[in-house]
Amino acid sequence: MSVVEKIRSSKSTAFSFELLPPLKGNGIETVYKTIDTLREFDPKYINITTHRSELVFKENSQGLFEQVSERHRPGTVAIAAAIQNKYKIAVVPHVICSGFTREETEYALIDLQFLGITDLLLLRGDKAKHERDFAPTGHRNATELQVQVNNINAGVFLDGSKVKADFKPFSYGMACYPEKHEEAPNLDSDLFYAKQKVDAGAEYLVTQMFFDNQKYYDFVEKCRSIGINVPIIPGIKPITLKNQLTVLPKIFHTDIPEAFAAELRKCQTDSEAVEVGVEWCTAQANDLKAHGVPSIHFYSMMATQSVKRVAKSVF
Repeated sequence: MSVVEKIRSSKSTAFSFELLPPLKGNGIETVYKTIDTLREFDPKYINITTHRSELVFKENSQGLFEQVSERHRPGTVAIAAAIQNKYKIAVVPHVICSGFTREETEYALIDLQFLGITDLLLLRGDKAKHERDFAPTGHRNATELQVQVNNINAGVFLDGSKVKADFKPFSYGMACYPEKHEEAPNLDSDLFYAKQKVDAGAEYLVTQMFFDNQKYYDFVEKCRSIGINVPIIPGIKPITLKNQLTVLPKIFHTDIPEAFAAELRKCQTDSEAVEVGVEWCTAQANDLKAHGVPSIHFYSMMATQSVKRVAKSVF
């Protein structure tokens, strides 16, 4: 059963969360620990992020600095396979444009087929840290990536050769932005591309994190008005650090409502911020559930224990 089928068949609001592969050199134990902490809430699926290589300067044996490509979080496909094997929970690896050639993407998709992993989240991904603007290595955007996945589903590889094996078609979701993507000229433009994704085969949409539920409700209403009828999964995150009051809006371009910001400004320690974050996120999740959302997706990075506390109150 695909992720979208699990979501649609769930009798109540479903629970899911996102994981990051461990930093290079670390083991998978931290991943397992997060899953063990949250599995009691019956996650319908677990997302696993993918990370691009970055160009960094390193000193060589001659004492000179040279530019090399370095990837800090390898292993998305392997982590997905390990989770599926150990926990029998559906996994959704991210497949991104950023930092990957079309050929590398094709090899990853073939590997996922071999492993029996056919749920994906297709994303453009972030620009490299050294880039002023997004510079594609392969696909320029997620809709181009979508075409490649659709072609494989139709049995055609990049070079035009045919898929000989009996491949199970990939099922995939894509991203959407209730407060608009940072590069979009306006929200209507974002809605245009969201509908383009759905019309081309995206079976559900997952939102960027947000802290104001009304913006999500307004966004969903606009999506429905233009014929986007797939599940739109709200993505939320409990704040756990004082500095996230300013860091999260800068990185993710999301507004923090003044009522929430005012409480965070009162915090003297990160421990106090954790309590405020859990309270706000619990209220968000309860309100979303009361509005009958199909699923709530939690961004759990650095927030596993907070997500657990929220889930205990909501699910």
